[in-house]
Amino acid sequence: MEKHIGDQLVETWKKMIVSASLVTLVVIAGTVVYSRYFAIRRLMISTTTSLYDTGLLDVIEKAYESKHRLVDVQFISVGTGIAIEHAQKGEVDLTLVHSPSLEKTFLEQGYGVSRKIIAYNFFTIVGPTDDPAHISGLNNVTEALIRIVEYGRNRREGKTWISRGDNSGTHTKEKSLWGTARFNYTVLSEESWYASPGGGMGETLLKAEELSLYTLSDTGTFLKYSKDGRIHLVAFITENKALLNVYSAIVVNQTLHMHANFDDAVDFVRFLTSQEGQQLMEDYGKEEYGQSLFFGAVQPLKENQPSGIVQWIESYAFFEGSECPPRYRDPRASGLYD
Repeated sequence: MEKHIGDQLVETWKKMIVSASLVTLVVIAGTVVYSRYFAIRRLMISTTTSLYDTGLLDVIEKAYESKHRLVDVQFISVGTGIAIEHAQKGEVDLTLVHSPSLEKTFLEQGYGVSRKIIAYNFFTIVGPTDDPAHISGLNNVTEALIRIVEYGRNRREGKTWISRGDNSGTHTKEKSLWGTARFNYTVLSEESWYASPGGGMGETLLKAEELSLYTLSDTGTFLKYSKDGRIHLVAFITENKALLNVYSAIVVNQTLHMHANFDDAVDFVRFLTSQEGQQLMEDYGKEEYGQSLFFGAVQPLKENQPSGIVQWIESYAFFEGSECPPRYRDPRASGLYD
């Protein structure tokens, strides 16, 4: 009798254990199904501060994520040089930058693929309202820089110019402009009137405001900081061919970094180059600043419009006659160039 009762208890415990195991398996299976079909995919993007500081990327992120609820877009905002370094190391899936010379090297070294030009605006030389170097009214960038150098060198003390000094797209452009004006940048940057603290665009503008200095800025960040009342600097030279500023998207090469979220990166570029994405860029700033902070580049280039700006972009930002030579195009992103 006691043995029979003991056997029943053993059987009862076995059934309970089996039932508990089945419940556990169901829960685990449900978790796997949930994680498989509903997990959020992270898309990491390194970007230049001149895109991020304007607030444009917040608008684009919101619009994109509203259509792609399983993708979490995250930005790392730094200078172009560092943004590209993040991409080289495989720390991001996509980079948004504005330095054609650095982008070309990035492609040639095999780190990036399927470059696509997405937008443009202009750099501008800004400075204090009293304009001590007397560059107001000039349309020639070289002449303006010569006057700034002369003024700086004739001062007994104090700074005249502040540079990003961070290997960003803006800094690269600045060095190019000094070279065009026939100045040795290495020598120039060591002179007493030249400051190079190595900050982002916003930080540089705030420092220029504080110390009444001249600097090179992208138009978008300058207009935002001006409108917000954070600076009272004056833009002296704008929309000049020598000051063209072109933004590109480059996908990280998945053959080097197999963990890269290649598919979502390409999809994000497709969104940027779509009619909706381009319109978001065109409209951004119109209402608040009275003008667009960025201009879409996709349609003008696609139609090869016989306008000056298309020729400027091709001259400044094309490689071998193309925004992305065929050998750097991943076949999975070929639709970007239709």
